[in-house]
Amino acid sequence: MAHLGSRRGRALALPVGLALTASLGFLPSGAASAAELSDAPTSAVATNGPKLTYVVNVAGGRWTASSVKKAIAAAGGEVVVSYDQIGVIVVHSQNPEFAKTIRTARGVVSAGATRTAPLSAQTDTAVDEGAQTLTPAQIKAAAAAATAGQDPMEPLQWDLPAIKADKAHKKTLGSSRVTVAVIDTGVDDTHPDLAPNFDVKASANCVSGKPDTTAGSWRPNPGESDHGTHVAGTIAAAKNGIGITGVAPGVKVSGIKVSTPDGFFYTEAVVCGFMWAAEQGVEITNNSYYTDPWMFACKNDEDQKALIEAVTRATRYAERKGTVNVAAAGNSKFDLAADSIVDNSSPNDTTPGDRVIDPKECLDYPAMLPGVVTVSATGAKDLKASYSNYGLGVIDVAAPGGDRTEYQTPDAPAINGRIWSTTVNGGYNYKAGTSMAAPHAAGVLALLKSTHPYASPAALKALLYAQADDRACTNPYDIEGDGKIDAVCEGGKNKNGFYGAGLIDALDAVRR
Repeated sequence: MAHLGSRRGRALALPVGLALTASLGFLPSGAASAAELSDAPTSAVATNGPKLTYVVNVAGGRWTASSVKKAIAAAGGEVVVSYDQIGVIVVHSQNPEFAKTIRTARGVVSAGATRTAPLSAQTDTAVDEGAQTLTPAQIKAAAAAATAGQDPMEPLQWDLPAIKADKAHKKTLGSSRVTVAVIDTGVDDTHPDLAPNFDVKASANCVSGKPDTTAGSWRPNPGESDHGTHVAGTIAAAKNGIGITGVAPGVKVSGIKVSTPDGFFYTEAVVCGFMWAAEQGVEITNNSYYTDPWMFACKNDEDQKALIEAVTRATRYAERKGTVNVAAAGNSKFDLAADSIVDNSSPNDTTPGDRVIDPKECLDYPAMLPGVVTVSATGAKDLKASYSNYGLGVIDVAAPGGDRTEYQTPDAPAINGRIWSTTVNGGYNYKAGTSMAAPHAAGVLALLKSTHPYASPAALKALLYAQADDRACTNPYDIEGDGKIDAVCEGGKNKNGFYGAGLIDALDAVRR
């Protein structure tokens, strides 16, 4: 997730400068009200407010949803899409009292606005993330260092040997029957390193909350972020004699675009992303973002708790359908197990303000929703990345996300401490962030699924954690080398706040 100017970054990648997101999650409880609105006079409904998107979470089955849809119309709402499988309805309304009104309808568990800024054409382009690239001479030098069996730019990828992916590839590249969905800013599937492994059928544009399968709709438009394309390369760039190599270069990768043109990941799009992946039979999803506009959504707020519940229902549904969901822990240097955190970036689509939140009650989603694999980032020296969030009982595993080269310098022939991967228009660049760590874990899970095709999501996660290489706490942790402690790691060698169960291991993933 990137820190874009004055707005809090949505995609969890760090460009040249560092600093970014957070992560947590939980399903709040809610009780349906006894009131019924289906007979309310439409003429009494105000429609002069800003047009907003809402999620309405209902109890029961399709009959309840049908009743609630009548209440939605009576309250001045227009149904965009209804995910009856999980009881989540996406609505547009200009009634300023819509959420308050619909919460009184029989069968409604919770409801809330997914944004604080009104719906618009949203033609703004994404802010430049400041990614680093290389000169032709540096790329030529990397190719000269490649050994037999390596793609030309693989010597730049210190992250592959860090998790033993290079050794794993000698056993298997992964199965083409396994698909990892990149729920992100879109994927440029025309890239020569991605095209061979791209799964068109599992790709869509979910920005509106409703899947659009128009050819190419999953791609970033000119000027939009290349974040999702970079993530996709880390997971499954083909081992084809050009460019780079992914962690699982034999598996399929799909693109599910959930980011608006100006880089916001709203709840309705995220719900759609998980639901689309689930219905297409995708085995793993990668989620390197937090859901806007609240870095931490609070369960004691009527709107915010509805957003958490909607995404939680979607992730749980996906897991029941056989999907493992992976998410980036965030790049704000937060201890997510702390008693309190200062969130000064919410809501990020209008005017943010300072607030002190309890991360047990106010959650960054989807990263720490129940069942989601939460990944912290390490650098080229296997230390927690300077920007990475952490927290005992919050982080599940660690993976390479890159760091400033001056903090963690890789061994030659690699020359940069960030992660080298695919970008739009057939190019390559460096990024760093927990955004880059999560796809490494997703790639290892894809190798695990290839090795154990009948393993359930629970079994795959158990294998991922059991096979991870133990990393003891790094204390004292002075990553900047200025004599000041930058973070404190709690826990033991087998489970701690910096590295969770340890650094992921691709070689163990391909051993039967």
